[in-house]
Amino acid sequence: MPQIFLRGLLILLLFWSAVAKATDDTNPLQPLDLSSPRATLDNFLTRMDAFYRVLEEEYWDAPSPETAERVSRLNADIERMFDLSDIPPAARFDRGRDAIHYLYDVFCRIKLPPLSQIPGATANKDVAEGSGADVTPHSWTIPHTEIKLIRVTDGPQAGQYVFSSSTVARAQEFYDKTRGLPYRRDMPLPNYADMRSYLSMSGWLISARTIEGFPGWLKRSVYGQAVWKWLALLVLLTVTTALIIGIHGLSRRGLSGNSSAAKLRRLVTPLSLLLVPAVLDVANYQLTLTGQVTTSVELLAALITFFALAWLIWTGTMIFAEMVIASPRISERSLNAHLLRLIARTAGVLGVIAIVVYVSNELGVPLYGIVAGLGVGGLAVALAVRPTLENIISGLILFTDKPVQIGDFCSFGNEMGTIEEIGLRSTRIRRRDDTLVSVPNADFVQRELHNYARRRARLYETTLGLRYETTPEQLRYVLVRLREMLNGHPKVSPEKLHVRFDGFGAYSLDIALFAYIRTRDWLIYRAIREDINLRIIDIINEAGTGFAFPSQTTYLGRDTGLDPELGHAAEMQVQEWRAAGQLPFPEFDKSLREAQEDVLDYPPKGSPDYKPAADSSDTAPKP
Repeated sequence: MPQIFLRGLLILLLFWSAVAKATDDTNPLQPLDLSSPRATLDNFLTRMDAFYRVLEEEYWDAPSPETAERVSRLNADIERMFDLSDIPPAARFDRGRDAIHYLYDVFCRIKLPPLSQIPGATANKDVAEGSGADVTPHSWTIPHTEIKLIRVTDGPQAGQYVFSSSTVARAQEFYDKTRGLPYRRDMPLPNYADMRSYLSMSGWLISARTIEGFPGWLKRSVYGQAVWKWLALLVLLTVTTALIIGIHGLSRRGLSGNSSAAKLRRLVTPLSLLLVPAVLDVANYQLTLTGQVTTSVELLAALITFFALAWLIWTGTMIFAEMVIASPRISERSLNAHLLRLIARTAGVLGVIAIVVYVSNELGVPLYGIVAGLGVGGLAVALAVRPTLENIISGLILFTDKPVQIGDFCSFGNEMGTIEEIGLRSTRIRRRDDTLVSVPNADFVQRELHNYARRRARLYETTLGLRYETTPEQLRYVLVRLREMLNGHPKVSPEKLHVRFDGFGAYSLDIALFAYIRTRDWLIYRAIREDINLRIIDIINEAGTGFAFPSQTTYLGRDTGLDPELGHAAEMQVQEWRAAGQLPFPEFDKSLREAQEDVLDYPPKGSPDYKPAADSSDTAPKP
């Protein structure tokens, strides 16, 4: 009776396989029927039978890329029948492939219940028609085993039955317990699960027939893999490592320059590292590595890939920033350059963090632990580097507000100097005594800043104190000559210029001078101020008066007094202006003011840079 049952089951499976193959040929997009435990188990056995027949009939003697593609499609369909959610994404393919072969071998050895006794999808149909209750279980366990099928509750496979994650995890354990039992079903490749340790049945470079002819010691299993697989893997890794070392050495040769080509060559090494995961993937596929070894190889390939990508992002962002900074418009020590480096570093850090998160997900590391660790660690780091963060933020404020730039002469607090460098943490200033001062940005932005480089002109302002013996006519003469001198000076702006008799001091008649010098440079301004001061002395002496002495000082000795002849001449000059109706008070006439512009020699005659002033006629009479 058992033999009759087994023969009937075998005939039914063969018939179902033929029907399924015909269906696949005519309807290649026909979806898998996983609507019930019966459908899932039946489809699994049918697809695995077809899979093993391809291995036996086509792959054994003459594998080809086309056959490998067909096997890969069958394997992808069968993987959909397994819950691989508990396996890290980087290891799902290999561990899922192992579980598939182990369970198929188990099903070929144990007694399976008839299909009629396995829960089907009829109850669901009754529910749809409103004539019955849904009695399809949420899970079903094969009798006398711990192999369980469960119904998926959400996602794209919701409502379908798949082998549970616990079944996948214990597949090898089930295989080890049943490998001594005789086969109850027709097995295309008996003991294939054992042969996978030394055969290569996924790659197509080496046929299984060739591998069968290897010496016994090459097929001997060491840590779950044949010796020849270990040797092939070692040779591939050795050649790849030597190639990467050679590429690294060539790329680093003469790398000391700062050219764009030299900077881009720094990316060669991380790019060459991507050869390792490519070689490992090829080795895993062509050698058909199994068990923990294939999982380790896949994880190693993933780690190297993500490490190389992180290296590329970190180095590439900085190289891009330095190439932008190398443009003529951006100074290497300017705040713009430091900001570009900060942006590049931030982008690199964010890229590396994204890769770390992705890698942790691929390797199955719980992200909530990493996030919690980053939160606690970030708080501790933030407290530790608070002053540095304050300086960085202040540096960004200097960048956006731009109160000073490189080369500006400014005062901050009680200090004065020229800005040499604005960094992310501090600003370096060269003081007038040539001392280099480094001021933290947080302190620098809080001080009162005076940027002298932003001046459109420099102010000349002073008060002249003349002796009380100066007559009004002499005083008028001095005022006129001072205005003429300042109007005519090529380095004095005529806008807002004024020279006024300001008042009576304690011991002097005070004249206020106010003018803007056409320069921003401090040293040039000092030279122009010196020239104006010397011309003022000449005008005071020319008027026959003098500067007042402080009244608090008592001078013992004979006072030479004032020059009566020069005083008389100055008074006569003012009388002539009055008689001619040319008295220049309270203001110069516009035509007179225009005629007086730029009539003085500057630099003065006798200097190396002497340039004679343009000829112009004074409309005001001369003494």
